[in-house]
Amino acid sequence: MTMTSACRNLDTQPAAHAADRRKWTVAEAEALFELPFMDLVFRAQQVHREHFDPNAVQRSTLLSIKTGGCSEDCSYCSQSARYRTGLDRQQLMAVAEVVEKAKAAKAKGASRFCMGAAWKGPKEREMETVLAMVREVKALGMETCVTLGMLKGEQAQQLKDAGLDYYNHNVDTAPEYYDKVITTHTLADRLDTLDQVRNAGINVCSGGIIGMGEGRSGRAGLLVQLANMDRPPESVPINNLVAIPGTPLADAEKLDPFEFVRTIAAARIMMPGSFVRLSAGREQMSDEMQALCFMAGANSIFYGDRLLTTDNPEADRDETLFARLGLRPI
Repeated sequence: MTMTSACRNLDTQPAAHAADRRKWTVAEAEALFELPFMDLVFRAQQVHREHFDPNAVQRSTLLSIKTGGCSEDCSYCSQSARYRTGLDRQQLMAVAEVVEKAKAAKAKGASRFCMGAAWKGPKEREMETVLAMVREVKALGMETCVTLGMLKGEQAQQLKDAGLDYYNHNVDTAPEYYDKVITTHTLADRLDTLDQVRNAGINVCSGGIIGMGEGRSGRAGLLVQLANMDRPPESVPINNLVAIPGTPLADAEKLDPFEFVRTIAAARIMMPGSFVRLSAGREQMSDEMQALCFMAGANSIFYGDRLLTTDNPEADRDETLFARLGLRPI
């Protein structure tokens, strides 16, 4: 099927038919991106309304529980020990401190608390502390999520037993572009961790970063990889690259804002039952751009002042935006 014919077919089929597709090709995903902007957003909003309350947005808070010193060479990451980004390395936080941060996040309206550690993967001596964090945060009545790098099967089961709801492990970019961004591990390594998470019965949070030079076909390939999983991720973070000085992608060309919205809309159509989350890069987005993303099907945000090591819109700004748009937190 050519891109032109795929685009024509998508344009004449009901939105529900496109949304219910079991498998996608890159050509079909590219065809979505090629639709007129208004048509694409309209279709995404139709799909969104079939599966979610269009005026309800999940609010999650992300805390870096162990910062910097990672051995991996992810080209976008300020936490890699290979790059000089001015980031202060910090050890694993104490459980009590994490619980206090979670309580504060809950008081501000966050329903999910995500904890991230800059590791290739957790060592056994670190797992006990992380498991205690998960248990204590879960006891607050919040959904729990962690991102700890690559996992072994027994570690995934330990996290499940501790009450973990979600495990975040992004596939980052399209398969054919992966080794241009990361060389110290493979995409297969990441997919293996996602398999371990699924096997343990934990919900998957997996998305990617756009604006790393991947082009539209790369963005389509990223979404196809996620949508065609045996079971698409329950949560799909879409990150807009934050170009960190000192990283290889420091001078990456900024992505057209409308292309970011197109990516959100395509993700919503291709993964109709997943939460699509506005993640990194929201600090640089105008209120108007965020509103377009919500219209295109985004229904989850990170909420708070920091997103691991980069700035995030302050909670007061989000409260004001929600009020202006008539959005409700969930």
